[in-house]
Amino acid sequence: MGRTKVDAAGDIDETTTSCFFVGHRNGVFEVAQDDVDGRYDLWQLGDDFVEMRWEEMNHPARAEWNLAKWFGGTDSERLEKITGGTHESRVGDTYAFGMVAPFDAVLFDAGGVLVVPDPVVLKPLLDYYGATADHQGHVRAHYAGMAAKSRARSNESDWTRYNSAYVDSVGVPPENHDDAVFVLSRTRTAHLWRHPLPGSAEALIALHERGVPIGVVSNASGQIEDILNRSGVCQVGPGRGAPMRCIIDSNVVGVSKPDPAIFDHALPHFPDVERSRIAYVGDSLVMDVEGSRAAGLLPYLMDPYGDMSDAPATRISSLLQLL
Repeated sequence: MGRTKVDAAGDIDETTTSCFFVGHRNGVFEVAQDDVDGRYDLWQLGDDFVEMRWEEMNHPARAEWNLAKWFGGTDSERLEKITGGTHESRVGDTYAFGMVAPFDAVLFDAGGVLVVPDPVVLKPLLDYYGATADHQGHVRAHYAGMAAKSRARSNESDWTRYNSAYVDSVGVPPENHDDAVFVLSRTRTAHLWRHPLPGSAEALIALHERGVPIGVVSNASGQIEDILNRSGVCQVGPGRGAPMRCIIDSNVVGVSKPDPAIFDHALPHFPDVERSRIAYVGDSLVMDVEGSRAAGLLPYLMDPYGDMSDAPATRISSLLQLL
């Protein structure tokens, strides 16, 4: 996909065949259709850029309306389709989907952000019940499950909606659904959250090398620090993975998200950073976004497949977007 350069005045130097330009206080952004997969990518024009893959859209007018909505406008209020000529930039007043607000430190959830339930275990388990998904399909199923859990506003201990959506996502036929859900509920234990997400460990290292303080705050069962270390993702201090200032496990500290008090156990490790300048990345709207927002942090929702496009949160598809 080609790039279109826009100067400070908002004039187009070169044009592509079908793209959108959005003016924003953080710069001018290009949204163009990817000729390879038909999805939409978001690029910041200038020295830096952010890539965001949009959920698949089949109707151009619908795409334009959705993009405007994500930018906080209505209809075409903050979005203009360009097929040539010049563009007058429009300045919005909210952060856009896929854009990263300023932060000085980052805290991460573990599940769904750094690791997911291990497909090496779950794939053969659910293949027995007719599942058709490959390894990556099981990674994808985690986010389908988390979206279902968030929409139901399930509490931390209720994984009923998650398990059902996971089983559906991997292709278990309806006649085997209930049996597969039962077996998944008995197999997906806390110690199975150990499969590192591609790009996450690399993003942690890159943030560390840039001098960004980082840490983990996770609802867990006393195991998460050991698992992240064994998986080579991160650890407190030096080691194979990125060095963290802290790894907070809810079982260890006795409080869990969405209670904002769990973040009080992490903040003393960041005495040089205002809490309003600390980002928190999680994959649950209820546990992570609402919990961290209540604690005064900057919440980001990990939503790589666009399952939560209507979520009242800034969404990212990869930790690499924080760089």
